[in-house]
Amino acid sequence: MFIFQGCPQLLPADRILVPVNVVKPITLRAKNLPQPQSGQRGYECLLTIQGNEHRVPALRFNSSSVQCQNTSYFYDGMEMSSLPVELTVIWNGDFSIDNPTHNKVHLYKCDAQRGSCGLCLKADPLFGCVWCKGENRCTLKQHCSLPENQLLEPNGINSKCTHPRITQINPLRGPREGGTLVTIRGENLGLDFREIQGNVKVAEVDCTPIREGYIPAEQIVCEMGRAEMSQYTGNVQVCVGVGACRPEFMAKSSKYYYFVIPRITRLKPSRGPVSGGTIVNITGSHLDAGSNVSVMFKDQPCTYLRRGGQWLTCRTHASPHGYGNISVSVSIDKAQLQKDLQFEYVEDPTITKIEPEWSIYSGHTPVTVTGTNLDIIQTPLIRAKYNNHETLNLCEVLSSTSMLCQVPELPISLARQQEAPEKPDEFGFKLDDVQSLMALNTTNFIYYPNPEFEPLSSSGVLELKPGSPIILKGRNFLPPTNSGNGKLNYTVMIGDKPCMLTVSETQLLCESPNLTGRHKVLARVGGIEFSPGVVHITSDSPLSSTAIIGIAAAGALLIFFIVVVLIAYKRKSRESDLTLKRLQMQMDNLESRVALECKEAFAELQTDIHELTSDLDGAGIPFLDYRTYTMRVLFPGIEEHPVLRDLEVPGYRQEQVEKGLKLFGQLINNKIFLLCFIRTLEAQRGFSMRDRGNVASLIMTVLQSKLEYATDVLKHLLSDLIDRNLESKNHPKLLLRR
Repeated sequence: MFIFQGCPQLLPADRILVPVNVVKPITLRAKNLPQPQSGQRGYECLLTIQGNEHRVPALRFNSSSVQCQNTSYFYDGMEMSSLPVELTVIWNGDFSIDNPTHNKVHLYKCDAQRGSCGLCLKADPLFGCVWCKGENRCTLKQHCSLPENQLLEPNGINSKCTHPRITQINPLRGPREGGTLVTIRGENLGLDFREIQGNVKVAEVDCTPIREGYIPAEQIVCEMGRAEMSQYTGNVQVCVGVGACRPEFMAKSSKYYYFVIPRITRLKPSRGPVSGGTIVNITGSHLDAGSNVSVMFKDQPCTYLRRGGQWLTCRTHASPHGYGNISVSVSIDKAQLQKDLQFEYVEDPTITKIEPEWSIYSGHTPVTVTGTNLDIIQTPLIRAKYNNHETLNLCEVLSSTSMLCQVPELPISLARQQEAPEKPDEFGFKLDDVQSLMALNTTNFIYYPNPEFEPLSSSGVLELKPGSPIILKGRNFLPPTNSGNGKLNYTVMIGDKPCMLTVSETQLLCESPNLTGRHKVLARVGGIEFSPGVVHITSDSPLSSTAIIGIAAAGALLIFFIVVVLIAYKRKSRESDLTLKRLQMQMDNLESRVALECKEAFAELQTDIHELTSDLDGAGIPFLDYRTYTMRVLFPGIEEHPVLRDLEVPGYRQEQVEKGLKLFGQLINNKIFLLCFIRTLEAQRGFSMRDRGNVASLIMTVLQSKLEYATDVLKHLLSDLIDRNLESKNHPKLLLRR
């Protein structure tokens, strides 16, 4: 742009750096600056910071220099370490001095995006940022209150950051053969490549840093050496500096790097077209290890796509060797994976017939494709091209010689749709990388205009009686193909139910399903879906036949259910009464027999007593001592019960066992505990009658010296038994029959 020599203008300036929150003038070189006259306003600097204008008074030194006066500036956010700001010098209120080189002021913050010592010291030296060690922050030198020896300055005597840290390692696994490019990210990883050269070890194996991947203070990329068979895993070690490594300059990762043995087992599919394009999936183990993977089909590379721990995929190229089997090899970094894998290149598919050779503009009509070797294609597509626009659709392989395809739509504007059929510029198939079938010269495939539907009525709602047919009117319902009217697969839905169709050139006759109410009509054909309106089917009767049948069926079902319930209840009641009477009779008979036996036994006892009395007149009555009698009553049939023997426990436990038994004896003498103890035992399902008798005998043995207390407990238990029998409405005579 031509600028007149006499025009006032700012001259090119070096980068103008201004730290935030620091009062500083901005001096600019210029030429032909006018001297303000009497009554004229002076100079101002206008800075636009984040959309806000800041006006600062300016002083003209002479015609070649102007200075924005001392002012501090600020911008929001810590996302940007520096912010370029538009600068305009204004004279006399509204005249802008030309700035042909677009000089800008760069505001900057030392602490923005510089949270570590390394990032701080790698900043532009012109910023004047230093690392304040005691405060662990990046700031201007004058803003650090610590002594000089606590400052780290770029390119200074004391400019080496301590305590490097590793935050990320990628990858974490690799082959022992080496060659893996390991990316190490962290903080304070040196400011010069020489500081880390030869100072990186991964799992105790030397890793050679690569200059091109080094980002000062932030990232190291190194190439792994070969590991021994005895080495399996280890962390990453980086020493920053030249010479002997000191502890404060050593970084060790918390994560470990592992040596693994990648293996391959099989590939699928094992054959594909000679033109290539087959996506081959190779399975194995540890296939995501290392940094670089290569798949070779003999001497031809297979383009790597992606991989996981147990698989990797690649895309084949055209075979330079023609048909036949070739060997497949895989390498990960410097590891060559050994496996005898074979892939067979076979002849490209061919297409011999398409039937039918027509569709409609919207496509999505089925065609049957006949050919050879169709089953070797993974994702076959059918294509059409019209006016440089291509459309595709899917095919389903049925066998090696046939597949079923959905015709793609013809990319023609709706506004240009005509009544005449159209032939696509190209029509063919996209079968992997087979180019010979992209455009078929042997087909006369043609597209006919789409069917068009008219609304059901002017209001959009058609009133009908149940059973009345629905007539959809329109045109192009039957394409005029060379072999006669072609048939399209129409589907008409009344609500969510389909209807039976009869198709003619201008009408679709739909026999409506047995419905009432308002239902949306939806017609589908090919890729077209159209709703001509809503039908309202009303019945002559206030209740439809369906409703009447439903009510009658529900009433009959309810009556049947009530009758069944009454019969079941009557039968159940009769069975209960019979069972009760039978039990009562059995009880009465049992009591009669018991009473009779008791009378007979009592009579026999009286006779035996008289005889015994006469026998004992001279010898006296025999009796047992109390202890023997009690043991026979409480523990019948047991001669030597453990209760009669001394306590047999090891000496070191005897004192503890005796103390425990004494405390348990105190608890038994507590009536509340004893009652709760007995009730808890009786509540257990597995607590049998024999167990109850054994526990009762043991408790009575303990309470021999406190029979009054034992009698009181027995009274409480008997009261509980009576209450439970009354609640369960048992026969009173059954109370004590246990």
